[in-house]
Amino acid sequence: MATTDLSHYDKASIPNAKDLRFGIVVSEWNSNITENLFLGAQQTLLDNGALPENIKRINVPGSFELVYGCKHLLKKGGFDALIAIGSVIQGETKHFDFVCEAVSQGIKDLNIQYDTPTIFCVLTDNTM
Repeated sequence: MATTDLSHYDKASIPNAKDLRFGIVVSEWNSNITENLFLGAQQTLLDNGALPENIKRINVPGSFELVYGCKHLLKKGGFDALIAIGSVIQGETKHFDFVCEAVSQGIKDLNIQYDTPTIFCVLTDNTM
């Protein structure tokens, strides 16, 4: 649970990312959402000094495949952090629950298995 809001956010306290490499794995499903999340993440990295050539993006078909895409980049190595971007929207079946559980557990497992942090940026919403 969040205990503060962005009014306390101090951008000057963020270290410069000039020498860091980032991998961003983006789900193509719900691309109207995930593309904007990617653009926001990319711009935030650039605003904090990351170089465009140090940001590697790969796409995967859906949120379920985010773990596979992240593991692929982790095995290649050379990244300081990964960001997994996806969007899962509740439907009328249990598919939502299965995908959300698998992705959250998978990202957790990657964070335990590898020394490179994988950031969970998956929206799990009831509606558009």
